[in-house]
Amino acid sequence: MSAHAQRGKFITFEGLDGSGKSTQLEKLAKVLRAGGCSVVTTREPGGTTTGEKIRHVLLDSGTAGLSSQAELALMFASRAQHIKEVIQPALHEGKIVLCDRFTDSTEAYQGGGRKLGSDPVLQLHDILCGGLRPDLTILMDSDVAASVERARRRNKTRHSSRGKSDENRFEQESRAFFSRVRHAFLAIAEREPQRVVVVNARGTRAQTHAKIVELVRKKLKLAK
Repeated sequence: MSAHAQRGKFITFEGLDGSGKSTQLEKLAKVLRAGGCSVVTTREPGGTTTGEKIRHVLLDSGTAGLSSQAELALMFASRAQHIKEVIQPALHEGKIVLCDRFTDSTEAYQGGGRKLGSDPVLQLHDILCGGLRPDLTILMDSDVAASVERARRRNKTRHSSRGKSDENRFEQESRAFFSRVRHAFLAIAEREPQRVVVVNARGTRAQTHAKIVELVRKKLKLAK
C-alpha cells in the first residue's frame, strides 16, 4: 500500500439470528454505494468457497454432535481464510467492508452460549486474525424470543422453498442459550464502547436503518 493510500473501513453487524442484521447490512450498502463509496458485503461463517463449506458443517442441523471446541475451531478456520481472501485485500484497496458477523459472534455464541468463556476466543483471534479489529461494530439488540422465532420461521421457509440443506442447528438451542448469547454481546459493547454501538432493533426496519445510517456517517465522517 502506498504511503498516501487510505486503508478502507471495516464495519461489522452483530446480534441474534432474526435481529435483521442481513437486511440492514444490505440497506446500508445501498446508501453508501449511492454516495460513491466502494463497498464489499460479506458474511461469517462463509464469505469464501472454503468458508461456505465450513458454514454448511457448522449450521446444518445434521451436524448435531459437533463439540463446542470443534465448533470454535471451525469458526476461526473460516475466519482466517475470509480475512486473507476477502477482507484484507478489500481494505488494502480502500474499500468499505460490511460483514455480517465477526469475532464478536464467536465470543457471544461459543464463549457465552456454549460457556467456553471469552479468553480462548480472544486468544485465537490474536493468533489467527492478525489483530484485525472492526472500525465500527453495529450490535443490533433485539428481544430473544421474537428473534429466535423469526429466525426459525425464516429457515423453515428457506428449507421448504429451496429444497436445500437447512441452517437451523443454532435455532434449535434453548431460550437460556440465546439469553447467554445476548448478555455476552452486551458485555462486549460495555467493554469496547469506542468500537461497538448498540442499536435497538425492536422498531421498524426504516427506524433501525435511519439510526444505522446516521451513526455510520458520523463514524466515517461522510457528508449527508
